[in-house]
Amino acid sequence: MRPRIAVVEDNPDNRLLVEAILEDEYDVSEFETGRDAVEGLAEARPDLVLLDISLPEMDGTEVLAWIRGHPELGPTPVIALTAHAMAGDREKYLAAGFNDYVSKPIVDEDVLTGAIRRWLAPTA
Repeated sequence: MRPRIAVVEDNPDNRLLVEAILEDEYDVSEFETGRDAVEGLAEARPDLVLLDISLPEMDGTEVLAWIRGHPELGPTPVIALTAHAMAGDREKYLAAGFNDYVSKPIVDEDVLTGAIRRWLAPTA
């Protein structure tokens, strides 16, 4: 069974790019807004979430707080996928509870796939 990744991203071009990068190895579900994610993540049961920070309706940190408070989704690895790439942003989002951080635009897809593989690697 292929790992399931949920992509929460409001920009259709970014969703298309991420899906193109991931579709050969993962089952990808997409959510356009934070509210869509909250309504669909429990059913999608992803193994990992790629979560944009700047989203309509609920921003990424609000969605992350909802995920962390959900009994079944709480331990799911969540990677911030964001254009917020100023000095200190990575540390800020990791401190907020994200497992990892990948900045947009995605210039090197190995950065994205490497972060995903790190968090989906079996712990032995």
